[in-house]
Amino acid sequence: MLIHSAFYQFVHLSDPMAMATWLRTSCASITGSILVASEGINGTIAGPRLAIAEVEAQLQQHPLLQTIIFKHSECTTPPFAKMRVHVKAEIVQMGVTGVNAVDHQPHSLNPEQWAQWIQRDDVVVIDNRNEFEYQLGHFAVATNPNVSHFKDFPQYIEEQLPQWQAEGKTIAMYCTGGIRCDKTSAWLHEKGVSSVVLEGGILNYLKHKPSDTLFLGECFVFDNRIALDKQLCETQTTAQEVYRDEPDAQWRIARAERLLAAATHKKG
Repeated sequence: MLIHSAFYQFVHLSDPMAMATWLRTSCASITGSILVASEGINGTIAGPRLAIAEVEAQLQQHPLLQTIIFKHSECTTPPFAKMRVHVKAEIVQMGVTGVNAVDHQPHSLNPEQWAQWIQRDDVVVIDNRNEFEYQLGHFAVATNPNVSHFKDFPQYIEEQLPQWQAEGKTIAMYCTGGIRCDKTSAWLHEKGVSSVVLEGGILNYLKHKPSDTLFLGECFVFDNRIALDKQLCETQTTAQEVYRDEPDAQWRIARAERLLAAATHKKG
């Protein structure tokens, strides 16, 4: 049985290239995808349970990553074909330059707190993900921004913000694992707008509340498994079903099939 581990940490990195080199060595025995930038790291990895535990221990021993948190789920389909570590300008791009998520502490709600908050009348719940992710599964009370890419999300917020402020609404956001919300929260804070976010995203919520009825459907994941149910188990949902209504559906489906074929071939 393979274990999938998702993690991120906003932290000042003076030498992202050096961090990437260290990660390639530390993660050589497993597969996955890790982004490194001056604002931190964002990764998803997979491998046998013992190998993942050993890699996670190495990461937590790094002086800059000692507080990093890992979110686990089991795998039937190999999530990745190889290990990729890339240096980027940002570990998550939201289309706004200069956002400082490293020095911002978001107002995070644990699953129990979140379940109470999103049912309040003075809260607007925003799904901080792409349209196809929302359609596959979402919190019942959530608003769908109808965006195709995360970089389109700030425009939606700016268009709706005056009305929410006039109504005295507090913004509550969630995403898959938390990174998109943490960065959006930092951007909103710089604009003088307060917000709350779901700690650890949907993955953390379902880990603690697998029988919950507030979340409907499945959770999309950016790897070969495609989607997870409320018990964080892989479903039968295919890339064709997820992407069929996207403008670039053919490209997305072909890419997903190519990556799955590569991972399956390596396993065999």
